[in-house]
This record gives sequence, structure tokens and C-alpha cells, in this order.
Amino acid sequence: MRPDLAVLPPRFLRTKEAAVFLSLSARTLEKHRTYGTGPAYRKLGGRVVYSIADLEAWAARGAVTSTTDPRGQVLPAKRQTGPAAPQPSRYAR
Repeated sequence: MRPDLAVLPPRFLRTKEAAVFLSLSARTLEKHRTYGTGPAYRKLGGRVVYSIADLEAWAARGAVTSTTDPRGQVLPAKRQTGPAAPQPSRYAR
């Protein structure tokens, strides 16, 4: 292995690593993925991976500066209802 490649940080994290990065459980992150409320992810060779930039952007959506601020845009990891709910894939069973 080239020595200059050894110092590069990982570009993508698996579910467990991404959950640790966000201080969530892996199961919570899986639920977010199922309900469409979580960070963007990719499937590479059948494996789900998250880019660090996508994880940071998703976490930043929930940032507020005080308790009087409107609630952030990070939704709970549960099925969403109403007009703003993500639509399920037409291929889902």
C-alpha cells in the first residue's frame, strides 16, 4: 500500500460506523433509512454506506440556537403521515 493513502480518512461509513458518528444506535439509523427520514445513503455492491458530508448535512438540518427556535428539520425515525411525508417507493412491498 502506498504510504500517502494510509493517512486519508474514510469517505464512506457503513451503518454501524455512521450510527456511532451520529451518536445513534444502528437500529435507529436503519429505521430512518426505512422511513425516508434519515441522511442520504448509497448502495455499493449491495452494502449501504453513508458519506461523512451527507451525515453532517443531515445533522445540521436539526440545528437550533435556542428552545424558542422552530423545531429543526430532522424528523423522528418513524412512519410519517401528512402532506410532507416522504412517499414510499413504488417498488416497496
